[in-house]
Amino acid sequence: MEQLVAAFTTLFVIVDPFGLTPIFLSLTLDMERSTRRRIAVQAASIAFLVLAGAALAGDWILRQLGIGLPAFRIAGGLLLFAIAFEMVFERRSDRRAGSSARQAEGDLTVAAVPLAVPLIAGPGAITATILLAAKAAWHPLALGALLAVIAAVTACCLAVFLVASRVERFIGRTGQVVLARLLGVILAALAVQFVADGVAAMR
Repeated sequence: MEQLVAAFTTLFVIVDPFGLTPIFLSLTLDMERSTRRRIAVQAASIAFLVLAGAALAGDWILRQLGIGLPAFRIAGGLLLFAIAFEMVFERRSDRRAGSSARQAEGDLTVAAVPLAVPLIAGPGAITATILLAAKAAWHPLALGALLAVIAAVTACCLAVFLVASRVERFIGRTGQVVLARLLGVILAALAVQFVADGVAAMR
């Protein structure tokens, strides 16, 4: 039981569902409530699949491809920086304009990148999951418990995203626009830190 609590605490702190709330609001700006709800469900589901995959075969896949965790951090940082650039300069709102088919595709893209990866299932969460799986010594029951922990953490993210609309009412339209710009800058700094950590780990 103590190991389960420790695993949940570790992943919960790394993922930080509450800290993702303003980012979720910024990325889903001007979207309808039903669309926002669908994106929240998709993001949580994709993140669970990614982390579950990391628990079951993450270390083996990376070793087979010859990819180290530092390289994974750098890739995640570059991806996050591209998203941050779009948030600061309103490229996302420009790209959302178009047909309904393109709109649906864009919604799924937001759910997968950057919400599911690398914000929820980021390099830190994937690394922690691989380490927790190794600690479980690949025992079926222990791995099952780890999957339950991953499901609980992603469910917390989903719950927080679903109540994000209430937060939106308090900050208003102007507050959302300003928040999107500020968070874009913060995400850019976080992306640079990911890259720096990856480069440092390669030395």
